[in-house]
Amino acid sequence: MYRSHNCGELNASHINTEVTLAGWVQKSRDKGFMNWVDLRDRYGITQLIFDEGRSDKTVFELAKTLGREFVIQVKGTVIEREAKNKNIPTGEIEILVTELNILNASLTPPFTIEDETDGGEDIRMKYRYLDIRRNPVKNSLLFRHKVAMEVRKYLSDLDFCEVETPYLIKSTPEGARDFVVPSRMNEGQFYALPQSPQTFKQLLMVGGMDKYFQIVKCFRDEDLRADRQPEFTQIDCEMAFVEQEDILNVFEGLTRHLLKEIKGIEVEKFPRMTYEHAMKTYGNDKPDIRFGMEFGELNEVAKSKEFPVFNAAELVVGIAAPGVGNYTRKEIDALIDWVKRPQVGASGMVYVKCNEDGTYKSSVDKFYDQNDLSNWAKTTGAQPGDMIFVLSGPADKTRGQLSALRMELATRLGLRIPTEFAPLWVVDFPLLEFDEDSGRYHAMHHPFTSPKPEDMHLLETNPGKVRANAYDMVLNGNEIGGGSIRIHDKATQQLMFKYLGFTEEEAKAQFGFLMDAFQFGAPPHGGLAFGLDRLVAILGGQETIRDFIAFPKNNSGRDVMIDAPSTIDESQLKELHIKID
Repeated sequence: MYRSHNCGELNASHINTEVTLAGWVQKSRDKGFMNWVDLRDRYGITQLIFDEGRSDKTVFELAKTLGREFVIQVKGTVIEREAKNKNIPTGEIEILVTELNILNASLTPPFTIEDETDGGEDIRMKYRYLDIRRNPVKNSLLFRHKVAMEVRKYLSDLDFCEVETPYLIKSTPEGARDFVVPSRMNEGQFYALPQSPQTFKQLLMVGGMDKYFQIVKCFRDEDLRADRQPEFTQIDCEMAFVEQEDILNVFEGLTRHLLKEIKGIEVEKFPRMTYEHAMKTYGNDKPDIRFGMEFGELNEVAKSKEFPVFNAAELVVGIAAPGVGNYTRKEIDALIDWVKRPQVGASGMVYVKCNEDGTYKSSVDKFYDQNDLSNWAKTTGAQPGDMIFVLSGPADKTRGQLSALRMELATRLGLRIPTEFAPLWVVDFPLLEFDEDSGRYHAMHHPFTSPKPEDMHLLETNPGKVRANAYDMVLNGNEIGGGSIRIHDKATQQLMFKYLGFTEEEAKAQFGFLMDAFQFGAPPHGGLAFGLDRLVAILGGQETIRDFIAFPKNNSGRDVMIDAPSTIDESQLKELHIKID
């Protein structure tokens, strides 16, 4: 037996108990006649004491050779600690060691295994197995486990059945780029790794599985950023014989359950917002509603004056930033430079200071009087002491720019409080979006999303106005889940493929198996998939997902720890009938 207890469970009730512990040496303090060692495992730290007067001489001398991260086993007696440490659960006791066994020596680690480490991100990614020993990463992985277990418990209690679906599937042309896998047994043919189990969960509904879920790996070959990985995890769910309201109730319930069990927060009801309202009011379809700064459209009160920039714009729109009316010109210029960055793309910005005495001072005083600026304040909801920031230009582009500014201001003003949670549903998305490059419509979600029945007649005359029977769950400005009611009959699915530009032959080649299944009594069905990585990160109060993934990739899609991707042997390429130019 390597250990009778772990390093986080011993306390004063164990005094005079003989114990066996095993773990890693966190640090040691050699005082000559006395040597203290902090022993660490996943559960905590226990202090060991080697006393020249009380310990075996061989054991005492061996303890002096211990280095950081040595793996050791000790036997000894729990005794009361003279200098108690109230910051750790084991701080009242220490172990007077009688036996010491070095299980494995360690090189000096390339960074300190501490909560606040001296290791940069690159070196910690290279030695991720060491990084996991640090409390911040370890606790993030344990937190992820807790969330996943609560998900499984909640869904299982509602009679959902967890079913595994294949990883080696057929490549389909929608969504992001696929990762492909050559087939040795089928020369010149390839599998694709699934971007999601979409068609399989629909087939499970045809198979009568009624309520399905799966915590599943998905793969997308796309450009990366802090909250995106080439392989990610979904909580994938589907239900048969349901309408949109049924699905929203179930998964709102799941999210409320997680907020209560994980964070101790009660949320009664999630607000609902249409896609159109979200775009007009916040400039994006995943608004953060923990704070205000809603958009005020200023066309009626800012146009038809002598300011040509606004007169020529499709949209003039502003937000009121609370309490920043005392910003200096230097601070305002820094914000103007921020919105003019290529990542945002604004050509400039107008500002209005709302003075405490009820007057206004703006960068366009030459063109607008106090009455005009008062109307701007009313439209944006600005109060004395606030500052109004105004952008103009093409409507969609300008809303996106102002949305970016709104989030930046909220971050600077400390309004995005990680311990506050503001969930909502965004509904009534467009079914289709027009792609200028290809000159045709694409599915905003995926080709299996059902149109709103009352909008079906618009498919022929105005396809861009057709609303999808789709919905997203948003939490703190992040889309954490999305789904839809699916098409479940062959005729409607064929019609959808037609409007997406598929020929009958292409549709049959790519999705014939699904349309064939629809002819054998497919029930009405729909579902939703949560992004587990992002959900866990937000619940954990973080913006990025990397520390909640055991072995993440970097922003180039590389695993620097195992050096992947890498070249493969020429014999393997030959066996797969692949030539590299």
